[in-house]
Amino acid sequence: MEYEPSKEILEKYAKVLVNFALGGGTGIKKGQVVLLSSPLSALPFYRALRKVIFDSGGITIGSLGDDMSGMGRYFYENATNKQLTAFLSKYYRGLVDQIDHRIAVISDYDVHELDGVDPKKIMLSSKSSKPLGEWLDKKENDGKYTWTLALYGTPSMAKEAGLSLPEYWEQIIDACYLDRDDPIAEWKKISREVQRVSDKLTKMQIEKLHMTGKDVDLRVTMGKNRKWLGGSGRNIPSFEVFTSPDWRGTEGWIRFNQPLYRYGSVVKGIELQFESGRVVRATAKQNENLLLEMLATDKGASQVGEFSLTDKRLSRITKFMAETLFDENMGGKFGNTHIAVGRSYHDTYDGSTVGKPRTFFTKLGYNESAIHTDMISTEDRTVTATLKDGNQKVIYKDGQFTI
Repeated sequence: MEYEPSKEILEKYAKVLVNFALGGGTGIKKGQVVLLSSPLSALPFYRALRKVIFDSGGITIGSLGDDMSGMGRYFYENATNKQLTAFLSKYYRGLVDQIDHRIAVISDYDVHELDGVDPKKIMLSSKSSKPLGEWLDKKENDGKYTWTLALYGTPSMAKEAGLSLPEYWEQIIDACYLDRDDPIAEWKKISREVQRVSDKLTKMQIEKLHMTGKDVDLRVTMGKNRKWLGGSGRNIPSFEVFTSPDWRGTEGWIRFNQPLYRYGSVVKGIELQFESGRVVRATAKQNENLLLEMLATDKGASQVGEFSLTDKRLSRITKFMAETLFDENMGGKFGNTHIAVGRSYHDTYDGSTVGKPRTFFTKLGYNESAIHTDMISTEDRTVTATLKDGNQKVIYKDGQFTI
């Protein structure tokens, strides 16, 4: 029989998500509606989450997808153009109006299920759901919706990371503080430190960032009215401090030493060259075609939507997990940097987002896209900030913040 985490561990995990991560670190309120999205391979966790939502006074809309039948691959290999681009607008509009929160569980029965599938079909299907993302973004901007992500390990995922299933789950348990009597109390401590760093970076009034190292020479323009965020409950675990810069000011190059697991495939050895804010050259040692198709999804897919740093002193993640949620929060010797191409986060605007139209954010250099894809480097690098008064200050070195 395959390893399965205990009911006690899964209940602690569920409580972290429901009673801490949602609500921006405050948990759900009685009577609120939670959309719970999970693949079938994470069924034990799905059940634990439903129970905790119920016990906390919430109402669940369940979405349990079958990732164990091979239907994902069958769909892309046999779908008509109409099936690939179908978007049930009335259903999704009603769903967005109904929910207050969403929990999405990441789990893969077969990490390589979509290997060899035409990436054009995957991108076409992904692009068709853009209105859903825009509706949810607006509801989030209006302060009426929160979300979080979490991971449930499978044998396929553990094998991909070169770990046994118990070893893989050990990383999940450690990273999420599920070995502690009160994981939520631990997360509140982490959030306070991440918030301290975020606030200090915001108050510095940074105009530009220059990241240098053997794998990077990249300049990023912060843009007007930006703030740094972190520790708000989106993603468990999350130790990162991030912002959404003005995409128009990105110049230089970066190489990512960590593989990208996305769209049922893996892309390795990614290198991106930016000019005037856009990727002008992209290469990969494996699955380059998928990378290029992803960057061509729409106009914003080749532009930066997020810049993020993780302090190695906070993260308990010590091993590669073959899953972005964990790998973008890795500690290790040099912490990590991740950059996302695609959609920006409007909540990095240093002011009220309520009622602001998308055109408001576009004028400030916030990127718009159907995708948001994080790419990760754990190599050593130094980040130097140019401040509004022209002074320069190193804010990140040797895998940790210096402020």
